[in-house]
Amino acid sequence: MLNLYTFATPNSIKPVIALEELGVPYQLNSVNVRVGEQKKPEFLSLNANGKVPVLVDDSMPGGDFVLSESAAILVHLAERHGKLLPANGPFRARVFEQLFFHASGLGPAFGQSGFFQKTAQEVLPLAIKRFHDEALRTARLLNDILLRNEYAAGPEYTIADIAHFGWLWRRAFANVELEDMPGLARWYAQMLQRPAVARSISIVEALIPA
Repeated sequence: MLNLYTFATPNSIKPVIALEELGVPYQLNSVNVRVGEQKKPEFLSLNANGKVPVLVDDSMPGGDFVLSESAAILVHLAERHGKLLPANGPFRARVFEQLFFHASGLGPAFGQSGFFQKTAQEVLPLAIKRFHDEALRTARLLNDILLRNEYAAGPEYTIADIAHFGWLWRRAFANVELEDMPGLARWYAQMLQRPAVARSISIVEALIPA
């Protein structure tokens, strides 16, 4: 059985989407980051970095296989089940290119943009401008790709699209709009139409206490 520890965050929704797309049974475990549950000893024993998501796979040889980092979880699930990631060739390389771009560029820029605009205790105009500009810049780079390609890595839907979706779903936190990004807007609307994506949004939003 796969156990997924997650919450309604941009990174946490990614493995939920992958599991729903794959049709793989899994157990969902809520870790409410809004009240600091990710810092409790029982969760830190799974991920000393204190961040969601975490996947625990008890079907692997040698006992429980514990994996953190959303991109790594996406790759593991895709390779394990033979879907959402090409087996070889240039298209596979493009998927990894987009995963690395998201992990090193778009994701951190969106997160820092939101932090300095909405949650930093001190107003720092230079930091706000720096990270908001970077969030917009990386979004526009992705928009340019999606003006040429149907999906983030090329002609087919892959884990690269799932990786990007998380922060685009929560883009209001970073104060990023899609009005002047038609490629990104078209792709985002297309993502929302996928049944697995719609189910995943409902699943993670249900984790938020009323």
